[in-house]
Amino acid sequence: MQRALSETALKLSYLVAVLAAVASAGGILIDGLYRDTEFVVSTWLGNDLVTLLVATPVLVGALVLTARGSARATLVWLGMLDYMLYNFGFYLFGAAFNWFFFIYVVVFALSIWALVMALMSLDVDQLAAGFDPLTPVRPITGFMAFVGIALPIIYFLQWLGFATSGEVPSIIEKSGHPTNIVFALDLSLVVPVMLVGAVLLWQRRGWGYALAAMANVKGAVYMLALSAATFTAFRAETVDSIAEVGLWLIIGVGSTIASVVLLHNLRLTHGRVPP
Repeated sequence: MQRALSETALKLSYLVAVLAAVASAGGILIDGLYRDTEFVVSTWLGNDLVTLLVATPVLVGALVLTARGSARATLVWLGMLDYMLYNFGFYLFGAAFNWFFFIYVVVFALSIWALVMALMSLDVDQLAAGFDPLTPVRPITGFMAFVGIALPIIYFLQWLGFATSGEVPSIIEKSGHPTNIVFALDLSLVVPVMLVGAVLLWQRRGWGYALAAMANVKGAVYMLALSAATFTAFRAETVDSIAEVGLWLIIGVGSTIASVVLLHNLRLTHGRVPP
């Protein structure tokens, strides 16, 4: 059963990679595809560039190496599926209706199913045993807990400002959306994984290693996409500053270090985690 789930997840993941490449290339090359506000269109460009040139190749590379038996690549695969799920959630729920709507639906749905099946196929006991007992999990759990707690606080304060003054956060007005897609996806897809993963990693459980690697691989690549989106928005003069890039880079560097530390300390370099 686990092997069948893993093989199905791999096949679905290849479809995700192909469709993600089509969607991001189309966003870059097809003039007028996006029908959003100037600000949102300018951010899509940076996001599409990173998805096409970084995220999709990393996903494909991880798939190839996972199929060859790499346990480390398996964790990268999970992280890149999480990236695709989160990233295309923005397009599906946040982009004005366009020609690629059904591509966004399929990538989002396939990412969910592939990720669920890949996680179900994990032998978490084998995974936990494959990590060096001296793996420095405490700093990683601290970083994950910080991100998992800081995001809700930041979003709560903005909500509180609206609740007390009736003033809608400026980011919502600039996006032209009726609500904040970032708040919604972060609070539902990022925060729970960060907090649950941090607790389980602190206890050195197999699921803790899996969730921590997945969340931080995804975070490292997505912070690159977010930085690129900020730069392209600045170049298009739809934002006045790129100061936020500093925050994205701090989180991205933290996620990158956490990912490298975890993958480096995984001694089960072969003998794929999904049996």
